[in-house]
Amino acid sequence: MNGLYIALGIIAVIAVLFVGVYNGFIKFVTRAKESWSDIDVQLKRRYDLIPNLVNTVKGYAQHEAGTFDSVTKARAAAMGAQGLEEKGKAENMLSGALKSLFAVAEAYPDLKANQNFLELQRELSDTENKIQAARRFYNTNVRDLNIAIDTFPQNFVAQIFKFSKMEFFALEEEAAKEPVKVSF
Repeated sequence: MNGLYIALGIIAVIAVLFVGVYNGFIKFVTRAKESWSDIDVQLKRRYDLIPNLVNTVKGYAQHEAGTFDSVTKARAAAMGAQGLEEKGKAENMLSGALKSLFAVAEAYPDLKANQNFLELQRELSDTENKIQAARRFYNTNVRDLNIAIDTFPQNFVAQIFKFSKMEFFALEEEAAKEPVKVSF
């Protein structure tokens, strides 16, 4: 009779551990999805600011049509991007196009003094900072999930319930380091 109680106790402990590990995975996946939503919110805010910024700069620098077109195309590509890799590439393109737009703005002292332009520039800078913070938060949650999937004994639960690793949202370092090319 004592052997039966010991066996039931061991089974109960294993079941509790199994449920705890499973719930841990649910927590990791939910946090990663929530943090991706935070990135989406900030990217939408960025996309909404860009047309106003382009229109403000257009009023001062009408002959810079190529720059405006590249910003508009990059924005459309970023908004339509699917998947993390495509999204990362599109966001890199958009960041480069925005750098070019701000470089054009540097050539127009009246524009740099325009209150509307300064406010849009400040809001965009604030949004970029929020995107970076949201990206770090997302990548931290993805890291925690991926570590749990690879760690013993959680890896058994991950395999049973088909929990899979998620991709990090990384920016290409080459694009971030490249100087802005401006020609007048």
